[in-house]
Amino acid sequence: MKKEDWKKIFYQSLTGFVSLALAILLFFAIREFGQIRQSFQWLLGVLKPVIYGGVMAYLLKTPCNFLEEKIAAVLPDKHKKRANGLTVLIVFILTVLIIYLLMSMVIPEMVSSTLILVNAVPQKMDEFANWLTGMLDGNEVLQTYANTAIVSMENNLQDWAKTDLLPTMQGMMGGFADTVGSVVGILYNLLIGVIICIYLLLGRKTFARQSRAVLYAALKSERADAVLKELRFIDKTFVGFFGGKILDSAIVGLICYVFCIIMTFTMGFPNAVLISVIVGVTNVIPYFGPYIGAVPSALLVLISGPVNCIIFIVFIIVLQQFDGNILGPALLADSVGLTGFWVLFSITLFQGFFGFVGILVGVPVFAVIYDMVRRLVLKGLEKHGKMEVLSGRAPEAPGREEAGC
Repeated sequence: MKKEDWKKIFYQSLTGFVSLALAILLFFAIREFGQIRQSFQWLLGVLKPVIYGGVMAYLLKTPCNFLEEKIAAVLPDKHKKRANGLTVLIVFILTVLIIYLLMSMVIPEMVSSTLILVNAVPQKMDEFANWLTGMLDGNEVLQTYANTAIVSMENNLQDWAKTDLLPTMQGMMGGFADTVGSVVGILYNLLIGVIICIYLLLGRKTFARQSRAVLYAALKSERADAVLKELRFIDKTFVGFFGGKILDSAIVGLICYVFCIIMTFTMGFPNAVLISVIVGVTNVIPYFGPYIGAVPSALLVLISGPVNCIIFIVFIIVLQQFDGNILGPALLADSVGLTGFWVLFSITLFQGFFGFVGILVGVPVFAVIYDMVRRLVLKGLEKHGKMEVLSGRAPEAPGREEAGC
């Protein structure tokens, strides 16, 4: 038998063996899926500090790169090596300062607003009932429905306080030790994550150079170039999405703050800073964020009166329409490139798999997958000479003779 025949038999046997091994692995993976999931969750728990540090380093990478160029340009040649360390120090100081300012503004306002809201709920319920009755004066049918609804709401609130709220508070007090332990664990992971983040930022260029070396050592030059090109696109998509979303949320929060300040002097709106921060921060969450932030904000505005609450809700609807149709697309069009349907689909899909984290990263991840599929489709159409399908003109179906019928 010739050498070529032996090679052919060898590769066929190797292909069959690998296929069989993969089939066996897939069978056991499906059979032991629960155990594999538990092991994966345990591994994620062990690597939480590394994950926290990696996420923080990735978010701070862009401002570090930007500032390092500016600092290196003004430093003398003998001190240019220190630009990286100075950049990381400045970025961390600015980050801690921003977080401190937000916390110092939000936490006192949140505590005072919560106390006011708890104490004012019964009185505001009576005021709302009187206001609604006055608005419906002259219409006995609607007044009857409104009074019935208000009484039912008060009864439901009382029942909820007795049957759900009190047992929940007792359970929270009983699990206080577990809660403290969880908080301590989170703080410990965050502290280790911050240290890891500092090391990653200081050595980001070295890690990038080492990764490229490993990539070109393991793959052919063409494949390595293609992988690097894909990684650059993924990085551009994520950085563009999160950067654009943060800028978009900051603008939304600023607009809300200006509106609340104006309404504070004219209508007596309360807590302009807290409401604006809630609206701006929750706006970072794609699609559902505006609705999540509108609920607690509307409750805070309700303290000053039902008319103010209605005005605020109308304003939020107008603001989110402006953000969703004008501001958001202008800032995120180049980074995502997905229609509204695919944005909602990606959020729903990834939220089901990964929870809140899936809501945050679902859109950019799906945008990367969508672009990969789009390029594969284009490549396939070009290979088969069917590019005219993209123009909207479907190719004619073959006749019976051409189809061989």
